[in-house]
Amino acid sequence: MVSYALGLDYGSDSVRALLVDTATGSEVATATVLYPRWAKGLYCNPSADQFRQHPLDYLESLETVLADLWQAAPAGAVQHVVGIAFDTTGSTPIAIDSEGQALALKPEFASNPNAMFVLWKDHTAVKEAQQITAAAQAASENYLKYEGGIYSSEWFWAKALHVLRADPAVRDAAYSWVEHCDWMPAVLTGTTHPSKLRIGRCAAGHKMMWHESWGGFPPNSFFKALDPVLDGLRDTLPAQTYTSDQSVGALTAEWAAKLGLPAGIAVGFGAFDCHMGAVAARVKPGVLTKIMGTSTCDITVATYQEMADTCARGICGQVDGSVLPGMVGLEAGQSAFGDLYAWFRNLVNWPLQNIALSQTVLDDATRQALIKEIEDKTLIALSDEAAKLAPGQAGITALDWVNGRRTPDADQTVAMAIAGLKMGSQAPQVFRGLVEATAFGARAIIERFRAEGVRVDSVVAIGGISKKSDLVMQICADVWGCPIDVLESDQSCALGAAIFAATAAGVYPNVAAAQEVMASSVCKTYTPNSDTAATYNTLYQNYLALGAFVNGEAK
Repeated sequence: MVSYALGLDYGSDSVRALLVDTATGSEVATATVLYPRWAKGLYCNPSADQFRQHPLDYLESLETVLADLWQAAPAGAVQHVVGIAFDTTGSTPIAIDSEGQALALKPEFASNPNAMFVLWKDHTAVKEAQQITAAAQAASENYLKYEGGIYSSEWFWAKALHVLRADPAVRDAAYSWVEHCDWMPAVLTGTTHPSKLRIGRCAAGHKMMWHESWGGFPPNSFFKALDPVLDGLRDTLPAQTYTSDQSVGALTAEWAAKLGLPAGIAVGFGAFDCHMGAVAARVKPGVLTKIMGTSTCDITVATYQEMADTCARGICGQVDGSVLPGMVGLEAGQSAFGDLYAWFRNLVNWPLQNIALSQTVLDDATRQALIKEIEDKTLIALSDEAAKLAPGQAGITALDWVNGRRTPDADQTVAMAIAGLKMGSQAPQVFRGLVEATAFGARAIIERFRAEGVRVDSVVAIGGISKKSDLVMQICADVWGCPIDVLESDQSCALGAAIFAATAAGVYPNVAAAQEVMASSVCKTYTPNSDTAATYNTLYQNYLALGAFVNGEAK
């Protein structure tokens, strides 16, 4: 009998739904919906590094995207869906009250950004992250040793602490906090109440300082010493966590009716997008899966024997079962990748929006359409011209830290820099320097993994950039000095979620069996050009030197 698994991928800007045939692995239908409030820029203040998303964006978009999906799916397919699973950005937590209600869903908090999901890219909690790092390093037990040794402003506890300090109304109303990837399954299974809430291993281990060796989360005394506003929060969180191959529970009749799905189907434990994407890419020891979008997330796995007693420094955590059950999942990433290119596109197009077309007699709709058409062509044109330049020809060295640095060694206070500019440095030359900067930033991560004893022999790339830009991918292969496989699937993270949904529903006995049928194939491979190796090795040293100079470390 035919059966389908449903994967929901919650990205920074939109939710993507993917319907997969569990028997063949074919991607039957897909749909995408933008978050309506986020698209308007509501509740965000980029100049203050504040990025918040309303829970209604997630819930309303879920209903809309599935309505669209059923229009694209074969007739009657919905009746054969056996399981659903979610991946989301992270760390993206929200405060909930004692009944498990997200605060922003209460009338009195409906327009309060502090009561909303604090998106992964929100960097308002830099001070709090630094304080958590200092406290962990001074403690008798370093509670960050399995999270790279440095806490990030992008992570759960820093964000919760910042909001609780900043907003007394939220502080008084908040009982606990929950990650987006854990909230979605809880909503659909009716288990949002703190007494019923169960959470996944992924977010807890990588962002929330959870580890089995200290019985879950660090003791309440650790958090209370940081700030009394955290007193008791730890004790509201479930001490037990679950891998994503397991089921949170059954889809409620209420949500089944809203989504057009059969009531009672399995709802899997959620995880971060990059971790589920890696599963769709058949991640294994020695293979680094790189999700390349606005930022990057780099995922690999290692056996227990390979990791032994190693605590890899400067990464985003090593967590038993966060990617594949029975293996240690390791995470790293760059805070900006495509975002750096988008920043430059917006920079060079500023006069277009603010001077040239603002003076025309075009109606607003025509004007905006023309601006979008030109902006959509900007990066393509820049790439075409940059591809004509030889490595090092532009003489430009840049850093990729426009949104801070995630890894190696998290530091959201650092900023990017560009060196080597001359009168002949035009937009394509600068763009080439930025592309090389993102490749060098990724190489720094690969070299850190290797220095910490984690094998990286090859890379599998996922995400829009990997399918759209030969320039970026070839430069990456040349800089990294290893082959890069690009996945066929355009929805790799949602596909990973569907693999977990099929496993949680019992279609397959384990994730490995589901991967054999449902994981994505490779559509293209980029191999490094040996002729550029020496040049890029030199340019990489220039990148490291510029970073040291910006950080005040230059001798």
